[in-house]
Amino acid sequence: VVGFVTNGSFIDANNMDGLRGSLCDEFTSLYVFNLRGNARTQGEQRRMEAGSVFGGGTRTPVAITLLVKNPAKAGKSELLYHDIGDYLDREEKLKIVRTFSSISGIEAAKNWTALNPNAENDWINQRDPTFESFPETSSKDGDQITFFDDHSSGVKTNRDAWAFNFSRPSLAKNIGAMIDFYVSQVSGFRDASMGAGKERLAQLAEEFIDVDPKKISWTRELKADLTRYKPATFREDAMRPALYRPFTKQQLYFDRQFNNCVYQMPAFFPTANTPNVVIMVTGTGAAKEFSALAANLTTEFAVLANGQGLPLYLYEKIEQGAKLDFSSKSDGDIIDGYRRRDAITDGILKTFREAYGKDVAKEDIFYYVYGVLHSPEYRTRFAADLKKMLPRIPLTKEAKDFKAFSESGRKLAEWHLDYETVEPWPVEETVPPLLPDEETYYTVQKMTFGRPTAAQKAAGAKWDKTRIVYNSQITLSGIPVEAYGYVVNGKPAIEWIMERYQFTRDKDSGITNDPNDWCREHNQPRYIIDLLKRVVRVSIETMKIVKSLPALNEKQGVDG
Repeated sequence: VVGFVTNGSFIDANNMDGLRGSLCDEFTSLYVFNLRGNARTQGEQRRMEAGSVFGGGTRTPVAITLLVKNPAKAGKSELLYHDIGDYLDREEKLKIVRTFSSISGIEAAKNWTALNPNAENDWINQRDPTFESFPETSSKDGDQITFFDDHSSGVKTNRDAWAFNFSRPSLAKNIGAMIDFYVSQVSGFRDASMGAGKERLAQLAEEFIDVDPKKISWTRELKADLTRYKPATFREDAMRPALYRPFTKQQLYFDRQFNNCVYQMPAFFPTANTPNVVIMVTGTGAAKEFSALAANLTTEFAVLANGQGLPLYLYEKIEQGAKLDFSSKSDGDIIDGYRRRDAITDGILKTFREAYGKDVAKEDIFYYVYGVLHSPEYRTRFAADLKKMLPRIPLTKEAKDFKAFSESGRKLAEWHLDYETVEPWPVEETVPPLLPDEETYYTVQKMTFGRPTAAQKAAGAKWDKTRIVYNSQITLSGIPVEAYGYVVNGKPAIEWIMERYQFTRDKDSGITNDPNDWCREHNQPRYIIDLLKRVVRVSIETMKIVKSLPALNEKQGVDG
């Protein structure tokens, strides 16, 4: 008999399927008591996970696992599971543990659930076999028909404080100083390592480099560049606007050497002005519930948790003097030295035309996907599957439903892409005597919700979400509660604006990031306050469209 108190994520984590399979193979009886408490979740799921038995210092879920190996017992292993329950704080959970006292205590309460793992070694939240019958959105193996030719994560810099900023001049100053320091380190290391063998360079580099976080942010890749004496130069054209979090733009220094991974983003947005639309989706293994968000500019890795992007177009660089190949795979417009082609595959176009008629275009399919990904039915029925693999998309039985999803997806994309220019929601704005300096009047430090009324307190509310304190002079009121129903990447879109549009200082580098700089540099003192109002409208309109989506009513046996 072996007993453990461990991180409980192995119970359902996608990358722990092998461990789960091995435990069932090795032991005759398994008792798994899930104490929950995952603090890395958000929203309603976070409230359900509630307290950790080890207090606030532990952010992971906790599980008690007892493994029994009985040589006298033959046959399939017995897997018994108990979930402690939702919305329990630390003391309530500890009381339950004390009450049960032992395995027999739980057994007496008749609360063990016998689990039957599936072929993928899922114990709980088992995936739906129907989901796997749908065509894949994208796949790297290329064996089956997919919706998209490729997919990609967003940019991962591993030095966001240096590579992102609301202010373009501040970004140039920060990353420029770091590049200059790196160049000086290369020069000094070349002299210090003269005559050293290749096998010694990595060790010498670790001994030589200056690790002061106020001068540079080292990564393994940048250290490798140092050992190769790789040069670097600051490039003005590497700076571009990027989507850093939902409905939050910042300036990015987009450069392979100073971004840890750019993945396929150069094929999606090779220049700062390349026209494209990408559907970002929550990636596999994320703790946050599935969501999707359209973007028309370079995206950061965590815009959606473990996010993956599905593009409308792919771009290929035309080398100087190269002969143009206009085969079906490469046919397309030439834009700024890049050949554009559709990312929606010919195979899926053929499938959709056979189902809904020859007038179906690839763009119609693209927005159909976006519509389906917003379907509450789709997200609920296939929640477990969406945590374990990229989305698969069903075909509806009726052409009218295909049209409804496609048109709704297009409307959703318009709201989500044009969020900076839509008409602001008519939120009531306090109007004290205007200060002489309009820029100071609209400056934001950190937005908060209003204090609850007596009635709201009595109902258990901690904040009044119909009111947002924008700054010490301005309060916005009359915000519709239903606007908070539009949740993306784990929290309402409105709360992303409140969280991200605040002044921050990175504790390691000392670099400051001030959203008010964006307003100043674009000569739009009201940008942030109007952005908040616009995202309220986007949220309301999104919820209207989502509620109007038809039932999936999917075709069976679609050849993917």
